[in-house]
Amino acid sequence: MPIGTKNSIVEGCGLHHVALQTRDLEASLRLYRDVLGMEVVIEAGSPERKIVLLDMGDGSCIELFAPTADSPVDGSPPANDPITHIALTTIDARAAVERVRQAGYEITIEPREAGLGGLKSTIAFFRGPNGEVIEFWQPR
Repeated sequence: MPIGTKNSIVEGCGLHHVALQTRDLEASLRLYRDVLGMEVVIEAGSPERKIVLLDMGDGSCIELFAPTADSPVDGSPPANDPITHIALTTIDARAAVERVRQAGYEITIEPREAGLGGLKSTIAFFRGPNGEVIEFWQPR
């Protein structure tokens, strides 16, 4: 089955947003807004806990939650448990990787050709400011 076919059970099903518990909201905004170019569409929450929703570029969003006293801190269990990684589509994975590398982020897997069944792509991975693993996925 090709990717992008419609869901016949839940009509209109699709991704709206992925929510991330940040360790540092400003560091997260520097990556998602300033380096990756996502546009802030909503700033909400309370003085105790700010929430920022950023459009990834296709209408789906990343929602960033400011840390609270109970939020995980550096050195705590992996940020992506149970999520393994977040994959962002791009038309040029190599250029995207160079952009995040120049901004100082750790590249964990350099761009390489990959396949999942008949789905061929170029993939690369890096680590975000909260310990999250982010993949660039470029269809081939």
